Amino acid sequence: MLNALEVITTVVVGVMVGVEFSVAFVLNPILNALPDDTGQLGRAHGGRMLGAVMPFWYIGSLVLVAVWAIAGWHHHGTGLVVTAGALLLFSVIMSLLLLVPINNRNKTWTPENRPEDWKEQMNRWERFHYVRVAVIIAAFALLVAALA
Repeated sequence: MLNALEVITTVVVGVMVGVEFSVAFVLNPILNALPDDTGQLGRAHGGRMLGAVMPFWYIGSLVLVAVWAIAGWHHHGTGLVVTAGALLLFSVIMSLLLLVPINNRNKTWTPENRPEDWKEQMNRWERFHYVRVAVIIAAFALLVAALA
């Protein structure tokens, strides 16, 4: 049973990392290159769509890692799992304090109502997102190492 939990947790976290990595390094550069208002409209739509899913994914990943740490407390690699959990917790806190407020504003913007500094706010979101991606990649790597 513990083996199944380990694999499921690693896959769930790994797919989350893949989505967030692709947002940072594929989707956002595409949206930034679009002409006129289309990039901002795409970001607003993405903010609504991913903003509805990601809280469950982040919290769910954290819960899975916590269950793995508890269930495998006396097994090899538990310290790596606990550290991965701490990193995921940091990513959740970082998201709530830094990224979600910007995203909540962005997802309501249209070309008619967006603030003049919308590009600066999006750039700030991207910088915070790069840090978050690095943190969750580190958490994922620790989970993979714990399996070995």
